Amino acid sequence: MTDTNKQFSARRKLLCDQMLDDSIAIVGSSPHYSRNSDSLFPFRQDSNFLYLSGFTEAESMLVIRSLGKKKEFIMFCRDRDPLREQWDGFRAGPKGALSSFGADEAYSISELDKVIPSLFKGVNNIYYSMKTPNGINFKLEKWLDAIRANVRQGSEAPNNLISLDLILDEMRLLKSEKEVEHMRKACEITSNAHIRAMQKVTPEMFEYQLEAEYIHQFMEEGARYPAYNSIVGGGNNACILHYNENKSRLKAGELVLVDAGCEYQYYASDVTRTFPVSKKFTEEQKQIYKIVLEAHNQACKAVKPGVTWDKVHKTSIKVITEGLMDIGILRGNFKDLINKCSYEKFYMHRIGHWLGLDVHDVGNYKKNGEWRKLEKGMVLTIEPGVYILDSLRGVDKKWLGIGVRIEDNLLVTGNGHEVLTDKAPREISDIENIK
Repeated sequence: MTDTNKQFSARRKLLCDQMLDDSIAIVGSSPHYSRNSDSLFPFRQDSNFLYLSGFTEAESMLVIRSLGKKKEFIMFCRDRDPLREQWDGFRAGPKGALSSFGADEAYSISELDKVIPSLFKGVNNIYYSMKTPNGINFKLEKWLDAIRANVRQGSEAPNNLISLDLILDEMRLLKSEKEVEHMRKACEITSNAHIRAMQKVTPEMFEYQLEAEYIHQFMEEGARYPAYNSIVGGGNNACILHYNENKSRLKAGELVLVDAGCEYQYYASDVTRTFPVSKKFTEEQKQIYKIVLEAHNQACKAVKPGVTWDKVHKTSIKVITEGLMDIGILRGNFKDLINKCSYEKFYMHRIGHWLGLDVHDVGNYKKNGEWRKLEKGMVLTIEPGVYILDSLRGVDKKWLGIGVRIEDNLLVTGNGHEVLTDKAPREISDIENIK
């Protein structure tokens, strides 16, 4: 067994150890998604499927059975087909699932409905993802109905349907050394892309032209795809949180906010930098930027094992509220402004999110009703921001249209944290002097 297969096998064993006795787990692959007509979006495997198997083909299903001491890994996948492979690419086939991916048994996906009911024998509990949109729930209903139709002949259907997400989310939340290795590489590539963009940006170029610099760097360094749709917002567009039209011209004297990250070996990076189109910040831009940078630095400083998510977020709130008070955008008593959430007019999102196989990765932020504490092996984003739309009333016009976000990816270590994206410039002097 290869080291890679040992990694996936260990994950499946850990999953079995947390399942109830006499259980089966079923995970489906992602479907192909149509872009338009007969054109498809690039296929990307379901993250849970990938996490447990390493198998990257569509039209597949994996089954993990835990019956007493017997643990089985069973795969269903497409048959080898020279004609289809000539058109669409290589298929492993059931034999490849056995030889290359460590399956104990493997079948054609065309045999799924025939074989699955037999795999339910002796099974009392079925685990499956209740939030992955791959149609497993509809298949389960059909299979269970087929078994129930034969109860007079002695067939026994499993009694319980249980969420697989409760276990897998927690497993995926703590990253292995190999996962961290992939994420470091993704973060390095993305950091280099942000440097490239700061070097290349010029007034009157289109936002999508700046986006192209990121894609170029991603691919040049071995990251085939972005981890998500890039946000490239110049001027007031920077104040639109999920702006991704990326079609306006970048204007001299404005800031451009770029939220872009690559996916490397299926692991995401997620980095935001805000920098001046004309290479130099205006005085007003500097003041807003410094507030966000201080919030970012203080929030990062708070990241270490045992600290709660909410404490990190509240740290950013306090810094941003104080900063906006100092420059006269917020007025009043500090505690009152915090209690009334007055900052939300300018800082309306939380401090960050988990990061991993998905850019907004799995894992609850609370446990038993309490904000969860950070643990070694977690990877998260820290991304405070201030956004002052040009349509806001009651704000001095010199601030209007300024949007700033600074986002980095942090690994929680044994006694603190590591900023995986530290190479991407964030200090004003570093951004202005980049060559």
